[in-house]
Amino acid sequence: MNMSSEVMNTTLLDSVNNTEALLRSSSIVPDMNDKSNMTLITSENGTIIQHEIFLNTTAAQALSGIFVWSALLITCHQIYSHLRSYTRPNEQRYIIRILFIVPIYAFDSWLSLLFISNDQYYVYFDSVRDCYEAFVIYNFLTLSFEYLGGESAIMAEIRGKFIQSSCMYGTCCLSGITYSIGFLRFCKQATLQFCVVKPIMAVITILLQAFGKYHDGDFNVNGGYLYITIIYNFSVSLSLYALFLFFFATSDLLRPYEPVLKFLTIKSVIFLSFWQGMVLAILERCGVIPHALMIDGHEVGAGTVAAGWQNFITCIEMFFAAIALRYAFTDSVYQKKLNDAPDNVAPMHSISSGLKETMNPGDMVQDAIHNFSPAYQQYTQQSTQEVVQPSQNGKAGAGSTKTSKKADKIMLIASDDEF
Repeated sequence: MNMSSEVMNTTLLDSVNNTEALLRSSSIVPDMNDKSNMTLITSENGTIIQHEIFLNTTAAQALSGIFVWSALLITCHQIYSHLRSYTRPNEQRYIIRILFIVPIYAFDSWLSLLFISNDQYYVYFDSVRDCYEAFVIYNFLTLSFEYLGGESAIMAEIRGKFIQSSCMYGTCCLSGITYSIGFLRFCKQATLQFCVVKPIMAVITILLQAFGKYHDGDFNVNGGYLYITIIYNFSVSLSLYALFLFFFATSDLLRPYEPVLKFLTIKSVIFLSFWQGMVLAILERCGVIPHALMIDGHEVGAGTVAAGWQNFITCIEMFFAAIALRYAFTDSVYQKKLNDAPDNVAPMHSISSGLKETMNPGDMVQDAIHNFSPAYQQYTQQSTQEVVQPSQNGKAGAGSTKTSKKADKIMLIASDDEF
């Protein structure tokens, strides 16, 4: 214990001495007597100056807050509308999960901006946000499956057709290959792997942050940012590529559901957000964005200002994403089905039970176990339907809601082809 204490004291003393040496070497040495609200940044010529940054001002927090709460109101109202007209649970559960990306991204980014002076908080907040984006990609692919009636309906349309070779669409290496059940399995596996990789990377990031080995924009080979960025970039690119391949194969079938706006909105929120953060981190590394040593009297690490700008921009972007998602995933179709529903249809679930069903990730877990199982059996599955037990007079009984069950129609097909 004595040796450990001595090592710790020596490390702290060296850190203090290094900070004092930096301050002495700067052309402007700030008054260190009052550090409660001090913000120190590195200027373009390498000197350390006391200067306020926009991100920790009341104006930045208020402006971002206006956009965040506006986005929350728009999206929460849309989620509530879907829950009120919950006529197609097998589709709307995925839509609601996708819509939750706006509240999670917006509120998470705003909290990170409010706590910018603590350079560890934003890492924890961003880890939660990034894990959910993997969940969104999977749900968007599954929603597309549901739109088309399930895997058997998709295979009935595309099986045996040759994949069009196109360098622009990234299918030039797939020339001569036909669509098969293996193609659908690849699309599922590629999206599910991101749902596994991202939480693991989030945990590793938090651990590296705790030991001072992770800083945004630090591409040093001795740090963790470089390796996590490479793994994350490969994983998210593979996931979105699989999503694009599925869209490329079924674009004609999905046309009645207006998939272009849905696809572009989801891809923009997730993929562009990642590259936006990468560019900002590089700009801070190159000195375009000032590097902060201290914000509001708290020492911060490298990448904090870049992450702050990323969170500020995300807060504004989520307002426009909420508007785009409102048009992409409108509830008018389901509301019309609710109004036109005959008397023998079971009453819809309550809003609370519908929300509970929506946020239950059990279907994703089962899908992951099946698609990655060594004993995987080639199959296609029809869309899940609500089966209502009729009463003796041919109409739904009073307890039909409680006795209704989900029936999965499964059709096995030969496993003679792979993608």
